Amino acid sequence: MNTLRQFFTRTDRFTVGIIVSVILGLLLPCKGQVAECFDWLTNAAIVLLFYLYGVKLSRESVIAGLLNWRLQLMVFFYTFIFFPIVTPLLRPVFEPLVGHALFMGLVYVACLPSTVQSSIAFTAVAGGNVPAAVCSASVSSLLGVFLTPLLVGLLFSQANTSSTEVGLDTILKICYQILLPFALGQFSQRWLRKWVNEHKELIKWNDQGTIWLVIYTSFSNATANGYWQQLELRYLLGLILACSILLTINFVATYYSSKWCNFNREDCITIVFCGSKKSLAVGAPMMMAIFGELDNNLLLPLMIFHQVQLMACAQLARLWQSKNQQTT
Repeated sequence: MNTLRQFFTRTDRFTVGIIVSVILGLLLPCKGQVAECFDWLTNAAIVLLFYLYGVKLSRESVIAGLLNWRLQLMVFFYTFIFFPIVTPLLRPVFEPLVGHALFMGLVYVACLPSTVQSSIAFTAVAGGNVPAAVCSASVSSLLGVFLTPLLVGLLFSQANTSSTEVGLDTILKICYQILLPFALGQFSQRWLRKWVNEHKELIKWNDQGTIWLVIYTSFSNATANGYWQQLELRYLLGLILACSILLTINFVATYYSSKWCNFNREDCITIVFCGSKKSLAVGAPMMMAIFGELDNNLLLPLMIFHQVQLMACAQLARLWQSKNQQTT
């Protein structure tokens, strides 16, 4: 009991919520009308999530950060060009490790924007350029609303994967579930921005609660449909290895390319953290908008990559922090 208590004390709330959601989805799956209610609730929570994100995102900070255009271009390149190119090229290596279905989940991960909160937090701990990180992460999430569906449609169609065409229905679904709430949030800033800033903890609970709900619904459906009996353990272990390899490649590429381009130390740190990470908070809700359902073969790689990047970035941030302390 003491060990369990220490684990939950040392682990952040978001990760604990993910673990609890997974366990509940495995042990207490919902069925029938209850499952339909959870699907409706999940869709409503996603709309609210992107509405509040539109209220939170400061246009002023984005415009100011864009002045450092070389850094922003570097982050954009790794997030939306390098990642989506390298991942399919590694298919001969990854697909034998994880199988075709989970490999397409890695491709979906490659199409997503960078994280916001954790990118900024790790950049601050490591002594990087925090204002640039705020801008990069925010702009990345905004661009992801437009670019992720296009990248998914392109890469999935090339892989001859069924039910992945980004057609008019998909575009309309993205508009009313993501773009419209976001636009309304931006329009509502003049009235709600102050309230949102004064209730950041409540907004954070909403953001995290939406992801927990998405994960529970997905794992619940998977349990009810017998997905876990079909998933081979070797593919699960291979997925952890593939995520680690993919993240390492991007760490190395972002760090050394930023050095070669003569960025200073603070900007290099920002490029590494913002250019190598992928967003679970955006990726899980957007999955429903693009595919019309939660696909566990896509969600599982995203969740594992999210955990791998958090652990790796935490160690990297502490390493840079210790070097900062040694030089001062």
